Amino acid sequence: MTHDEMTALLERIAAHNPVLFPLFSLEFGDAVVGVERGELLATCRDLFDAGFDRLGMVTAVDRGEVFVLVYRLHSRSLSAAIFVKTQVPRHDPWVDTVVDVWPAALWQEREVFDLFGVEFQGHPDLRRILLPEDFVGHPLRKDYDDPRMIRRPDYI
Repeated sequence: MTHDEMTALLERIAAHNPVLFPLFSLEFGDAVVGVERGELLATCRDLFDAGFDRLGMVTAVDRGEVFVLVYRLHSRSLSAAIFVKTQVPRHDPWVDTVVDVWPAALWQEREVFDLFGVEFQGHPDLRRILLPEDFVGHPLRKDYDDPRMIRRPDYI
């Protein structure tokens, strides 16, 4: 999908429901849509209806006061991909699950929960996936501390 075609697609989706798309951009040829966390599920359903039928990944980035959740979506029929990003406050880390839209989110949301502690409301089986059930903490958080960790020197 060309840059112009992707822009036109995003404009059509935004025209359908502009509240769901407070911002979008094209970075390095990939569309990026930012949404409020309360609008994430509705946005994902709209994108699924628009042809984004495959969830490539769900991940998180710890930005200090917030976690940024990143969803990579693909459309086989449109030959296009898009990133959907939403921010989740560290002091209240939850977002609605998208398992009902893309069942592949079942495992990926569990991984984000396990490593970052973000809860996915409505998830049918939200429990640790990589670490033991009795593990304390979420090791990919910047504030995670374990005396066994080897700290990287500041100069690297």
